[in-house]
Amino acid sequence: MDVVDETFLAVPPPVVAAAFADPRSWRGFWPDLTLDVYLDRGDQGLRWTVRGALVGSMEVWLEPMLDGTLLHYFLRADLPDGLRPRDVRRELARRQLAAKTIALDLKFALEDGRRPGCPP
Repeated sequence: MDVVDETFLAVPPPVVAAAFADPRSWRGFWPDLTLDVYLDRGDQGLRWTVRGALVGSMEVWLEPMLDGTLLHYFLRADLPDGLRPRDVRRELARRQLAAKTIALDLKFALEDGRRPGCPP
């Protein structure tokens, strides 16, 4: 399964990076996954190995853009064996929705009403 998402946040990359820096926050974002950092890129994001409900890798890449950050999310993982095609589609849709929910929740919290192009 491959899940890819991009969301613009009108805050600088260090602010977004701080939201992912604390491993305790990961359980809230991905409650059924166990994550191990294999590359900490600081204000550019993190890369993890993934275990638990899925096995694979995941990345949050924070790209400076205009007056904010383009949050790129990538999940590349294997699903458990024996899933029916319908269940695979459901799981993919669930993971896509979860990725967008994380990004939009961060956008709402971190921007705190700020609009792109307007001062913080």
